[in-house]
Amino acid sequence: MTGLPGDGVPAYRVWALPGIPEVRAGDDLTKIIAAAAGAEGLPGLADGDVLLVTSKIVSKAEGRMLRATDREAAIDAEAVRVVARRGALRIVETRLGLVMAAAGVDASNTEAGTILLLPEDPDASARALRDGLRDALGVEVGVVITDTFGRPWRTGLTDVAIGAAGVRVLDDLRGGLDAHGNPLNVTTVATGDELAAAGDLVKGKTAGLPVAVVRGLAHVVAGADSDADSGVDSGVEEGARALVRAPADDMFRLGTSEAVREAVTLRRTIREFTDDPVDPGAVRRAVAAAVTAPAPHHTTPWRFVLLESEASRVRLLDAMRDAWISDLRGDGFGEESIAKRVRRGDVLRKAPYLVVPCLVMDGSHTYPDARRNAAEREMFVVAAGAAVQNFLVALAGERLGSAWVSSTMFCADVVRSVLSLPAGWDPMGAVAVGRAAAPPRERPGRSAAEFIEVR
Repeated sequence: MTGLPGDGVPAYRVWALPGIPEVRAGDDLTKIIAAAAGAEGLPGLADGDVLLVTSKIVSKAEGRMLRATDREAAIDAEAVRVVARRGALRIVETRLGLVMAAAGVDASNTEAGTILLLPEDPDASARALRDGLRDALGVEVGVVITDTFGRPWRTGLTDVAIGAAGVRVLDDLRGGLDAHGNPLNVTTVATGDELAAAGDLVKGKTAGLPVAVVRGLAHVVAGADSDADSGVDSGVEEGARALVRAPADDMFRLGTSEAVREAVTLRRTIREFTDDPVDPGAVRRAVAAAVTAPAPHHTTPWRFVLLESEASRVRLLDAMRDAWISDLRGDGFGEESIAKRVRRGDVLRKAPYLVVPCLVMDGSHTYPDARRNAAEREMFVVAAGAAVQNFLVALAGERLGSAWVSSTMFCADVVRSVLSLPAGWDPMGAVAVGRAAAPPRERPGRSAAEFIEVR
């Protein structure tokens, strides 16, 4: 290894520790790492070094291994909330406050048929390693437990700190001045993550080198010099937990009005779909959003009939087509005109998934006059429309295209008969669902002012 530059030139050195064997449950990581660090040809460990340890070997030593078939249940157990979902991928917040894919449950770098959970308490794991190395080697080092993250708005992965001991993981520069004398109002450097990423450059993902050492940054290690030990430093006391943004400071935790507006504009009528199958779970999540719509008298006037088999879709659409043709002939339309009109229903026939929203007047009030009874039904119809809009917007959030078509409303008896629905269920159109075959055409924006009257 080359030496560091002379005094006064900021620099550090980082190297991986070869010779780490396959770690198994119950292994003593302190002994394993101490032996690897002291191997011939390596400089050993010294006060002020920072040890960067991949979380997988910590998890293995702590017995945090499960069968691969338990993966989804493990994610559920580790997660406290789902932040985002794309198909089968879930970005979740873990019990540790980390926001990451699949709660860090990983099937890489572990035996076939098994998965690894993150360490139960990575900060505690880091403290145990630091204390063990102090006792074994008499050195005062910092320890960072690392894991691999994706990041919002950035492509690619990098290692970050999920556990730490004896390391100032945050360098709060607020209140200071930059080189030009400008005040620093928001600058807090994530030193723990920077160290983790530096170690990953030499550890790699597939080289079997789970531990690295950084030398030359003793100022970030508590106990290694006078500066790091002066005063109370929450970045040292809390470990990597200090890197987790508090919910009150998280601008994107629950979304913003801008995000809501974007979600609404994602809903576009799609008339051409691919043959890709539709995830039934995504449709059910959209139904869950639909039934949050407002409704009269604290009722739940919505039902959603999911036509998941091709046979059920064809049976319904054939019956609806026949009823439509009969109506058109009764209206005096010629056969060519009828065929042209019936082709408008192809959007439903070509979709891989259909949903029939229904209105149910459960809990409605009855009045002695037609005027109020009509108004009562209109209230319920408005509630049904709100639910359908929620449903379409939620489908767009699942990256599914949709088209609401009113045709079932014109042959309600046929729909009820074919689908064996109760007499009180009134179909409120049909929703074609699928992957859009092409991006929707651009549409001109609408000015809200055109639709507003102020009194």
